[in-house]
Amino acid sequence: MSRIAATFQKLQAQGRKALIPYVTAGFPYADITPELMHGMVAAGADVIELGVPFSDPMADGPVIQQAGERALALGIGMRQVLEMVRNFRTRDARTPVVLMGYANPVERYDGIHGSGAFVRDAAAAGVDGVLVVDYPPEECVDFAAQLKAHGLDLIFLLAPTSTGQRMAQVAKVASGYVYYVSLRGVTGAGHLDTSAVEAMLPTIRQHVKIPVGVGFGIRDADTARAVGRVADAVVIGTRIIQLIEQQPREGVVPAAREFLAGIRQALDA
Repeated sequence: MSRIAATFQKLQAQGRKALIPYVTAGFPYADITPELMHGMVAAGADVIELGVPFSDPMADGPVIQQAGERALALGIGMRQVLEMVRNFRTRDARTPVVLMGYANPVERYDGIHGSGAFVRDAAAAGVDGVLVVDYPPEECVDFAAQLKAHGLDLIFLLAPTSTGQRMAQVAKVASGYVYYVSLRGVTGAGHLDTSAVEAMLPTIRQHVKIPVGVGFGIRDADTARAVGRVADAVVIGTRIIQLIEQQPREGVVPAAREFLAGIRQALDA
């Protein structure tokens, strides 16, 4: 059983929902990410999504896009991201880490280091899952098999526009959890309609038998609590990036911890 599956199984037995924060690797300071990850776990995070910086992030809104640009300017690429996970693992062997990003950095890494190098090195570093935004499920069978052979989960996005056919395709190759994008558009966009999320989840669960996390538009304890009533996990990214982007170095981890502790408390209430 993967670390992600074990985490969801334990939470389900406790009647609790997973809190999954997203941060861009190497933001806002190149060396702060492992420390920030530990801080988020201390505040109640169950899984961490670590964004791999990329120059053309088509699904990201302006906040996460700018975070990625700043990380790239600090020299953060896939090699550095894997080193951050390796560093995190020296003190935390329990919390699942998911890399979220785009095909280009994955394929470029393999181009430099050899076919299959990304999956091999991600597993060795302690990564538990991969979400590649621009990999469609019908083209991912071999990649999913590679990941599975190394004990990693392949996570997919679903959207309000996803058809039953698309959900069925995702169900064939997805593992760990699926990430339901609750809004049309990019990260950080719009106003979350929790009733629409509630209406959509039974349809998703007809096709997908693994846990469903919901993200995009969750900004505070109230929206997190509302989504947590119907989903298996709550994913928060843009709001965390906004909270830490202007902090001095010593303020980054406390700001993230304080915010996530409030979300954790709301989910457990």
